[in-house]
Amino acid sequence: MLTRANRVLLGLVGLGLFALGGGVLLGGLGLQRHWGFRMPGWWPFRGPNDVLLSAEGRTRWQGQGWWWPSVIAVLAVVFVLVLWWLLAQFRRHRLGEVLVDAGDGAGARLNGRALESAIAAESQALDGVSRARVRLTGRRTAPAARVRLRLEAHAEPVEAVRQLAMETLAHARNSAGLNRLPAEVRLREVRHRAHRVS
Repeated sequence: MLTRANRVLLGLVGLGLFALGGGVLLGGLGLQRHWGFRMPGWWPFRGPNDVLLSAEGRTRWQGQGWWWPSVIAVLAVVFVLVLWWLLAQFRRHRLGEVLVDAGDGAGARLNGRALESAIAAESQALDGVSRARVRLTGRRTAPAARVRLRLEAHAEPVEAVRQLAMETLAHARNSAGLNRLPAEVRLREVRHRAHRVS
């Protein structure tokens, strides 16, 4: 959904900028005079000395009581929409459900958060792991896992990743009937305060 909205938005902005830039270029270079065509009557750029908004256009509505509240409201709406769009870029899509092949031709749906919780609980039970967070991304038929592990000071990162891949993720893959469950694992260590020795 977000990818489609991004493409539509970028396409519309690109078309608008292309039309505006082309019109300004045509007017600024006086190409309509050289090439022998006319721009529409409403188009503001007809020659090199034309501006986007004339003094009359800029000051026409300033005396009206509704003008400034309308301008502020429109700018506030645009600001909120742009802020929402920007924050949506950083938010990762979370998978709501996973389609499980039941083997009889009819699939079942597994709650994505339930599978995340199961993987996190089993990951947290591994030796040396103090905390685990899991997020499923991708498609319902081909999920992928993002796993964050906080390791204790005595933990061996290679062993923790091996156990996660060979045990925890293998159990999740088998229980959901998936052919594969790719995972991105991020490791961090738990910070301990230095102990004072006297």
